[in-house]
Amino acid sequence: MKKIKFKVLIPVSLLALITAYACSKSYLDKTPLGTVNPTILADEKGVQALLIGAYSLVDGAGASGDDQTSAASNWVYGGVAGDDAYKGSDPTDFSVIAALEDWSVTPTSGLLGAKWKMCYAGAQRCNDVLAVMATASNISTETQATITAQVRFLRAFYHFELRRIYGNVVYADETVKQTNLDFNNSTDIYPKIEADLQYAIDNLPETWPEVGRVNVWAAKAMLAKVYMFEKKYPEAYTLLKDIIQNGVTTGGEKYALLPHFFSNFNPAQKNSAESVFAAQTSVKDGSSTNWGGDPNGNYGDMLNFPYTGGPGACCGFYNPSQDLGNAFKVDETTGLPLLDNWFDKPWVSDPSGTYTGSLDPRIDWTMGRAGIPYLDWGIHPGDTWIRNPINDGHFSPLKNVYAASQKDSYTDVGSAYWGPTELVANNVNIIRFADVILWAAECAVEANELPAAMGYVNQIRQRVSDPATWVYKNSSYNADAAIYSSTGGAVLADKYKIGLYTSFPDQAYARKAVQFERRLELAMEGMRFFDLVRWGTAETVLNAYYAREKAIRPLKVNAHWTPNKNEYVPIPQSEVDNLNSDGTVRIKQNPGYN
Repeated sequence: MKKIKFKVLIPVSLLALITAYACSKSYLDKTPLGTVNPTILADEKGVQALLIGAYSLVDGAGASGDDQTSAASNWVYGGVAGDDAYKGSDPTDFSVIAALEDWSVTPTSGLLGAKWKMCYAGAQRCNDVLAVMATASNISTETQATITAQVRFLRAFYHFELRRIYGNVVYADETVKQTNLDFNNSTDIYPKIEADLQYAIDNLPETWPEVGRVNVWAAKAMLAKVYMFEKKYPEAYTLLKDIIQNGVTTGGEKYALLPHFFSNFNPAQKNSAESVFAAQTSVKDGSSTNWGGDPNGNYGDMLNFPYTGGPGACCGFYNPSQDLGNAFKVDETTGLPLLDNWFDKPWVSDPSGTYTGSLDPRIDWTMGRAGIPYLDWGIHPGDTWIRNPINDGHFSPLKNVYAASQKDSYTDVGSAYWGPTELVANNVNIIRFADVILWAAECAVEANELPAAMGYVNQIRQRVSDPATWVYKNSSYNADAAIYSSTGGAVLADKYKIGLYTSFPDQAYARKAVQFERRLELAMEGMRFFDLVRWGTAETVLNAYYAREKAIRPLKVNAHWTPNKNEYVPIPQSEVDNLNSDGTVRIKQNPGYN
């Protein structure tokens, strides 16, 4: 059983009692609690231990059948499936992910099961907490309410992941069990997600002694996120303005943008003022002593390091796309993004070296590029660190890695094979405060409050406008603060420029500017594809992207995104084949995949 590490730990003897989840044909048919007698855990300590188990799957690892496609970062479903990144590595390595890279995915594609199983396992663990707590006699009414609130937040989160990836799914609440299999996926689950989150809002405290728990503000932010996907902009806007004005972290710190952009991806600065909800990670805790075990480090992103050299030991997956690199071009006069022609040649960091224009400084905190410092690992050598440049492009991921000076302190040295330097104690941001601000900007656009929308966007851009926060050559990298020294002979690593908007002349321009800002700020954070779908721009953006890519990327030659189908991936065929006892269909396949 995988453990989540809070400041106050549940005793190991209790953790050993946490549910053993047995395998079965379908996660929706599992017997709650496996083989563990619920009466053993029917007290406050036991219920809290089960609650830790429900939290522990937020990072996407720890259930039967998990792999890198179930990662909390959603690098496969949110990055590779969109235009942020290439699969990486060799075409035959984890080749099933290529089915999302060109949208040839089918119901029998092997990658579909891991995220499905992980999220339903998380929902099951939530329901187990409620079931056991109902039999306990020594838990106060107030404590029961806060435990239930955490459970219902987590249950909503797991189902939200299922809803936005698989579309038509079952809401597996406490009524769905082996004694009641009368359920199907014909009803939209968003109302139940909303109900669980509203309960969490009504019953969660502002602060906790343990920083990894969710508070009322995280619940409000998660509900706002759900509303954004439902296009309930007024409802979301009300919540978001409240969060921006009054929200605090679990530790009681006022939400704020951190002074240094890369601090959000620095294991030394996790659970900061910008962290609203994150998957908690840890190393050196005994969770990865054997290869193939259940580590608490960021297991889901362990493939996403440079192929040779630098951090990690392999494997060259999740390379930022050329299209993403080009998106960081800026107008030489204003320092604003090129909203309509970022993809025009010359291209950023093309080996021909023909691009000499200015760039948004966030590019070199988002991706490794040839000739640019890669934290304190030295100058990125370019294609030497790329496993298959013809398919993988010329960039390396950066937001999930660690500094050379952080190796051993924030990486795991306990596991076998190539695990030791792949497991990192760096939280995975699921919602950070920049997200909240940019959602508020979207809502302001839809309310035609264009000055407010511009103000929100400029807050994000202002954070990276100070040259002292940019990337420098001939400079030391301070891994504790995620910043390069800008003195003592330091030279800017490239031509950086960033400007603030002075006008959003109309709603269409404002909408485009806000959406583009989300791409720049949240690049490589597993959100891009989901944003394109909820904005209704996926068909136009992705097929134009594929048209450009087909000339240079063999894996994109047959790529095509189909509307009214590819908004969601297919439901795993094994779940569709899991019929009711009378032979009738329980789970219907998503449209277009039959």
